[in-house]
Amino acid sequence: MLVLAFDTATPAVTAAVHDGERVLAESTTVDARRHGELLVPAVERVLRDAGVALRDVTAIVAGAGPGPYTGLRVGLMTAQALSSTTGAPAYGVCSLDALAYAAGLAEPFLVATDARRKEIFWARYADMRTRVEGPSVDRPQDLPGGLPLVGAGAAMYAEALGTDRLVAGAPEHPLAGALAALAAERLAAGAGAAGDDPVLTSPRPIYLRRPDAREPGPPKKVTA
Repeated sequence: MLVLAFDTATPAVTAAVHDGERVLAESTTVDARRHGELLVPAVERVLRDAGVALRDVTAIVAGAGPGPYTGLRVGLMTAQALSSTTGAPAYGVCSLDALAYAAGLAEPFLVATDARRKEIFWARYADMRTRVEGPSVDRPQDLPGGLPLVGAGAAMYAEALGTDRLVAGAPEHPLAGALAALAAERLAAGAGAAGDDPVLTSPRPIYLRRPDAREPGPPKKVTA
């Protein structure tokens, strides 16, 4: 097994290679405006650092969001293009699942990322592997209370959500090493073949609202 994973659903452009047992190489750059510019060099870098070639990859995994339309499109289109080039199957994993997995918690908690517009993308987990609610998009004050919080969305609105709920040391953004490890774990368990796995899915974006950019409407009539 050789998994190439990457995520562009948040400001972090992150890529990693996993051999089924451990992360061989990982690269992460936080830059919300340069997803398209940074992703391919990051993929090339982790392949080189891992000492493997693209043709050796047996599975390609992209973070499926939720996230901004433009960032998600970069990662998922790249996954589909690389799949067509190599013949390796492409999969999607909810980016919040990758964050939850990286948090490593064995108790119920929430994962939250920035959804802009003063809102949060979030999901509730029974433990690091089990999502039980979401993903959803809501205002910070509408999130379920009383549970530990992981992610940049929680940190951004810590005053409203409660600073005591933030999990110390947990990553703010999805990291490709965790994404690759989670995918490798699911693949080793036989997921992906039937297409009905709750974690490892088809590489399709999770959009929870319409993109900001829209087609212009018909021109207004000019009257004298």
